Amino acid sequence: MAPKKGLLERLDEGVVIGDGGFVFALEKRGYVKAGPWTPEACIEHPEAVRQLHREFLRAGADVMQALTFYASDDKLSNRGNESSKKYSCEGINKAACELAREVADEGGALVAGGLSQTPTYLSGMSKEATQKEFQKQVDVFIKNNVDFLIPEYFEHVEEMVWAIEVCVKSGLPVVASMCIGPEGDLHGVTAGECAVRMAKAGAHVVGLNCHFDPFVTLEGLKKMKVALDAAGIKVHLIAQPLALHTPDAEKQGFIDLPEFPFGLEPRTCTRWDMHRYAREAYDLGVRYIGGCCGFEAYHIRAVAEELSKERGCLPEASKKHEQWAGGLRMHTKPWVRARAGRQYWEKLRPSSGRPFSSAMSKPDCWGVTAGDKILKQKTEATTEEEIVDLKQKGRLMNGK
Repeated sequence: MAPKKGLLERLDEGVVIGDGGFVFALEKRGYVKAGPWTPEACIEHPEAVRQLHREFLRAGADVMQALTFYASDDKLSNRGNESSKKYSCEGINKAACELAREVADEGGALVAGGLSQTPTYLSGMSKEATQKEFQKQVDVFIKNNVDFLIPEYFEHVEEMVWAIEVCVKSGLPVVASMCIGPEGDLHGVTAGECAVRMAKAGAHVVGLNCHFDPFVTLEGLKKMKVALDAAGIKVHLIAQPLALHTPDAEKQGFIDLPEFPFGLEPRTCTRWDMHRYAREAYDLGVRYIGGCCGFEAYHIRAVAEELSKERGCLPEASKKHEQWAGGLRMHTKPWVRARAGRQYWEKLRPSSGRPFSSAMSKPDCWGVTAGDKILKQKTEATTEEEIVDLKQKGRLMNGK
């Protein structure tokens, strides 16, 4: 048997499809708690995590990203969270790696270990303290033989560079992905400059994930590509956006929208949106194409189907899905059979079914970011008095 190709070799040869979102999907299924969004489900409900990995693998994902989002020690002990004491940073990250590897080996996929922004940085602590949190996770990833590392979901390029520096020392390929849009990071660094700094820090792949929809994300990647080209830097690009439409989101993305996190469903992208996303990303030169929050297996299958000619194959899940609604030819109702075709679905403008809903929302836009006193994190649980103060601040911020 030929040895399995690594990430960079696969990217040099063609497109790599990432997996979809875990914490939102598992929260809806009752396995992740909204608020902390931490991944203790890897220990508490491994069967749920394993099944989601399998769904993404069947849908065409080439990467099983270990569910290690927000699994740093400081996040696991933030604001009353007892997961660090109960399971430990090492325990959760180890369990996540084992689950990802188990499923990856069923289909020749790669395993990635991911780390994300920390309460330590957001609280204004030092580079040394922040990198210590990253190193704890990276040490577990190395012990568990992941194929590459993904520092992702960073709002500040300064912290991202610190994460890349830790990851590069592992000797593994590094994929760096920030949760910013076309306006750049929350300290005012442009999207293009962020890409250049990530690449210069040693990342082999750079790009964007989360916070914005596929098409806003691609606008940000266009700016990154221009800056990288101008600097003469050659790296691969990654896109792993939301599966939620966010044209009205401002600099902090969907977390500023009033619907976050429990009223976002009307914004969900269709599978046909994902065909468009996959094609536009590929045509832009992006070769690592996946998804983040809101991306279900059918979204990833749509990406894989759109790029099936480039990949030379269809995913296993396409056995139950004829492309462009071909299966509707078997429907009992004639008007539904008439919808069996690409032209109908590409032109469809879905309705929400909510007669009094607006098309756009007004983001909160508090403008709070690393360095602001109100963002300082703590191990104690948030008090009722603090919630009252925050509500008052919200009214002042929004002029109510």
